[in-house]
Amino acid sequence: MLREEKIWVANNDKGSPLYIIPKMANRHGLVAGATGTGKTVTLKVLAETFSEMGVPVFMADVKGDIAGIMKAGDESENMKERIERFGLSEYNFTYKGFPVTFWDIYGKKGIQVRTTISEMGPLLLARILGLNDLQTDILNVIFKIADDNNLLLTDTKDLKSILAYVDKNSKDYEEEYGKISSASIGVIVRSLVSLEKEGGDVFFGEPALNICDWLTQDNGKGVINILDSSTLINNGKLYSTFLLWMMSELFETLPEVGDLSKPKMVFFFDEAHLLFDDAPKVLLDKIEQMVKLIRSKGVGVYFCTQNPKDIPNGVLSQLGNKIEHGLRAYTPLEQKAVKAAAESFRANPEFNTYETILSLGTGEAVVSFLGEDGIPTIAEKAYILPPQCNFGTVSDSERDNKIKESLLYSKYAKAVDNDTAYEFLQRKGIEDAKAAEEAAKKAIEEKEAAREAEKKAKEDAKKAKQEVAARNKTIKTIGNSVVGTVGREMGKSVGKKFGSFGKTLGGNVGASLGRGLLSTLFKK
Repeated sequence: MLREEKIWVANNDKGSPLYIIPKMANRHGLVAGATGTGKTVTLKVLAETFSEMGVPVFMADVKGDIAGIMKAGDESENMKERIERFGLSEYNFTYKGFPVTFWDIYGKKGIQVRTTISEMGPLLLARILGLNDLQTDILNVIFKIADDNNLLLTDTKDLKSILAYVDKNSKDYEEEYGKISSASIGVIVRSLVSLEKEGGDVFFGEPALNICDWLTQDNGKGVINILDSSTLINNGKLYSTFLLWMMSELFETLPEVGDLSKPKMVFFFDEAHLLFDDAPKVLLDKIEQMVKLIRSKGVGVYFCTQNPKDIPNGVLSQLGNKIEHGLRAYTPLEQKAVKAAAESFRANPEFNTYETILSLGTGEAVVSFLGEDGIPTIAEKAYILPPQCNFGTVSDSERDNKIKESLLYSKYAKAVDNDTAYEFLQRKGIEDAKAAEEAAKKAIEEKEAAREAEKKAKEDAKKAKQEVAARNKTIKTIGNSVVGTVGREMGKSVGKKFGSFGKTLGGNVGASLGRGLLSTLFKK
């Protein structure tokens, strides 16, 4: 079938096939149109064709109807008419399903998808958390501290742990990292708690998705990886940031390959406006840079949205393959948007592009694909091919069987809580508390020892004083007796010249003088 050689998307109003040249498919594309104009069918047709070429595909299933691509389509009068109109019987058109793998960040409608806080990085995480510039700067500092200390941030409890630790010890980090606002840390923690309630506690963890697991084939056909986004879409920032993370992972993981004959993988961004709503300039610049450079990695990116104006000009200018379904214009602003969409095509003298876009029915589009020379072809009114797969969705049992039969299910089904920042800081907290307790105990012991030493010193001094006093008293007593005797004898010797009275007086005076002298010598 022609679809196996070229990316056959539609026929023009003359019945000629319109297709994307495979080697130009990684120059990216746009699928736009109002609700109900046929964008989902177009996405299925594109995904089928890439798969048949052996190119793996990623698609976000926002409404649950992409899942039907795993099942063969059903015969109907409408399908018979379309098969005949496109002449598909000549190309052995058959109803068939395509190899799919279902994924879900909540682990309910697909294989569990996880990434780590470290792999998400501060820029994308700040967007999910809705942080302002100052809080984003603080989050960058936290990541830098974690990197400098070899702390792996796997899940939200890891990040909350290091936030609490840095907040408690902020003075220790100010000299190297600058002042860290406790108020900003508080905002980040509260935002993390809110994210956990929305499923962040299961999204961040291990085993983290290896993006190379999406670059697989099944019997030569590219596997279509479908992310169930029916719940995820309720959190627009988490949905869009997750898709940006995936594109970033592909960009960082895959090697440069230059121009290939066909893409290594094709990536479809549904509800693409959510990628850019309220995105800070630094993130918009990052998206634009990735879109420009990722084609050199062999990856094609296709944005699907209701109106081309949802895509920033810097990104829109990179989208070489365009499929514009019908737009509606009831207000001057909407009319201006349709005119801008029409003017982005090379004019076709056979019809008015603006009027055609306004009048397109379901399954019809204005298309322009890159030619062999890389130049966009002129706009053509086109009729999108019917898909070979089922238009509808799948039952819960069909989905569950498909999930569990995948070899990747056992790899990612069970969460693993490895030794990361949370466990390290828990141990450090225990060790620090134990060290503080021991230091306090030692300080008390040293203080008590100092008090005892001081008490003993006072007691020793008092005892020594008492001993000196006792010794002096003894010496004094003995001295008084000895000196008194010596003085008396000397006094008698001197006084005997004056007779008996002089002898007695001299002895008494001599004894008194001797004792006075001794008292003077031992006087304190």
